[in-house]
Amino acid sequence: MARRDTVMRMSVEQPLWRALTGYRVLTMIYAIGLFASAHDEFTRPWLAVAYFAVLGAWTLATLPRVASAAACTKPFLAADLTVALTGILLTPVADAAERVHDGGPTLPSIWTAGSVLAFAIKGGWRWAALASTLVAVANLVERGNPARDTVHNVVLVWVASIAIGYVVEVARASERTLARALEIEAATRERERLARDIHDGVLQVLAMVQRRGAVIGGEAAELGRMAGEQEVALRTLVSGGLVPASRACEDAAHGAVVRTVEEDGPGDGGPGDGGPVDLRSLLAPHAGSRVSLAEPGAPVLLAPRAAREVAAAVGAALDNVRRHAGEQARAWILVEDEPDEVIVTVRDDGPGIPEGRLAQAEGEGRLGVALSIRGRLRDLGGSADVISVPGQGTEVELRVPKDRQRTNDPRGKAEQR
Repeated sequence: MARRDTVMRMSVEQPLWRALTGYRVLTMIYAIGLFASAHDEFTRPWLAVAYFAVLGAWTLATLPRVASAAACTKPFLAADLTVALTGILLTPVADAAERVHDGGPTLPSIWTAGSVLAFAIKGGWRWAALASTLVAVANLVERGNPARDTVHNVVLVWVASIAIGYVVEVARASERTLARALEIEAATRERERLARDIHDGVLQVLAMVQRRGAVIGGEAAELGRMAGEQEVALRTLVSGGLVPASRACEDAAHGAVVRTVEEDGPGDGGPGDGGPVDLRSLLAPHAGSRVSLAEPGAPVLLAPRAAREVAAAVGAALDNVRRHAGEQARAWILVEDEPDEVIVTVRDDGPGIPEGRLAQAEGEGRLGVALSIRGRLRDLGGSADVISVPGQGTEVELRVPKDRQRTNDPRGKAEQR
């Protein structure tokens, strides 16, 4: 059986890095444009030209560095902020004193905010507060006095960067919580699938050995008693369950990751699956002298896994009929092929199920209906309803929706999975 490794990655942080990449390029062009439109007013334009040459080369060369949290390292953040602070402090040297006093833009202009935002996205609001504070000090030194417009810009960058850093921290925590929830859900479904298989095989064999041993007597009775003890222990383990370790939750740099490692078998929707399966062919073996099968004249096509699970649920329902209604009870299987779903009904003429018995059985670890029938249909996106009136038999109605793309195109199914 082939192993399949399915990875689902979630990240609301990654779009922020993509936006930051575009922001740095656009603000670099904007800063160069501001200088080009007023270069005649600079006292040392050659110094500004040298700085913008460094700024442009740095921005373009470091685009991969701001593509993800993993690439954006602490040394890079420190160097990037140094480029921004150097530009701010060079402004009064390169520009005219009148323009600086009148509140003219610094050399890097709003490009500086990109450096601060990188701190916020990488390290949260605390890193953002540190970076924005250093930018604020550099702006105050550049102006020489706390002018009104300078204070306004400093406070704006400070508040915005801290807010974005806080939002990033909340988003990361939400991703981890969601990844953990998906991990638990996946593990629970896997445990239910294993419990169904155990119930359909091992538990029923143990129960049969217990009954036959009691009838035969002697050493067989002791063997039956031991089988009964193992059945109770196994039912307790299945109903309580240990969460399988086939799922793992990771907190990767690109976002929270839920990794699923499963086994591919025939009919699982893997690459080796064939086309749709006629459900009638899987239900035909259940027909016999005490079981009647009524089916449409045309094929009832379902995806291989869906057809197999429905047939297994029908088998579990018939096992319950033989076990609780007796070997002489009659049962009827009705298959209906509707446009949007397939309905399979299993009805018997037994004594019925007393009210509350199913809930009591589930509490005792007897999960035939809960897992072998309802669990199977729930995993297929369908439903299973049990209708029983004491003295009037029991009816189990199984509904499984049709997914035309996955039914008619197995390659499409594999891609969706």
